[in-house]
Amino acid sequence: MRKLLLLLLACGSSGANVHAQSTAPGPVYPSRPIRMIIPFPAGSAADIIARAMEPQMREKLGQSLVIDNRGGAGGNIAGDLVAKSPADGYTIMMATIGTHAINHSLYSRVPFHPVRDFSPIALVGESPNALVTTPKLQANSIQDLIAMAKAKPGHMNYGSSGAGTTVHLSGELFCVMTGIRLTHVPYKGATEALTGLLGGQTDLMFASLSSSIPLIKAGRLKAYGVTGAQRSPSIPELPTVAEAANLPGFVAAAWFGIVTPAGVAKSTVATLNKTTLATLDTKEVKDRLFASGVEVRTSTPEEFARMIESELVKWAKVVKASGAKVD
Repeated sequence: MRKLLLLLLACGSSGANVHAQSTAPGPVYPSRPIRMIIPFPAGSAADIIARAMEPQMREKLGQSLVIDNRGGAGGNIAGDLVAKSPADGYTIMMATIGTHAINHSLYSRVPFHPVRDFSPIALVGESPNALVTTPKLQANSIQDLIAMAKAKPGHMNYGSSGAGTTVHLSGELFCVMTGIRLTHVPYKGATEALTGLLGGQTDLMFASLSSSIPLIKAGRLKAYGVTGAQRSPSIPELPTVAEAANLPGFVAAAWFGIVTPAGVAKSTVATLNKTTLATLDTKEVKDRLFASGVEVRTSTPEEFARMIESELVKWAKVVKASGAKVD
């Protein structure tokens, strides 16, 4: 009888331990390093923004934030990777207007859906592009550029950091609204495209302000206008393309935001949103982004989701009007 009683007590104790283990809370998020996928190479606007944010995000999360550049196919390679990653919050992505608005219409096949396959975290900022050439090009105004292009249709070309980026679509929109024809030359990233322009392989480029401002201020590039709705506070002396070329409605500003795979827990999304907004509110990050031509813009996850949906509709119309397509 005594042995039976001891056995029953042991079983009861074991069961209690199992119950305690099964109801014990899991590790608090984040409990290990987080990987941020950048859809373009080092030196791109998305990369510059991510690296400006990384120190503050790391400090606020209490975990390492590993920057992982996965360029290619206009950002589709990175988008596919993130969409298929575990929905645990340990893989996030610096989404762009290309990956989450333009590519869906531009490419004949995109291996992910920008709405269904992601959980938006927050809008980060936006940046217009700048229409630039090298000082060697004999054009003193946008009107001169347009006249040169009309004189030899298809002869002049423009470089971009990849098909589907606003660097590309800014050029397509410019052609549609001015009636000129330029040849598009896509590169694997912003650095390569700017190198091609500086080396004379291309004639002009709608370069992101974040990558072109240093070259403009150093006199290595000649700037004609920015593609935003208003002048950029980072370089206020430069007019908008709309006003300089008398093209009302010409607006093509790039935007950036953070997303994670669909299905991530709401509490994790909330943590990432709070961390992102707190990071962007620091003077250090604001100053670094401002110097790079990026204006901080923030949002809730819900607001960012609605923005992505509206941008999909807007750029589908631009792609259709331009006739641009990537197979």
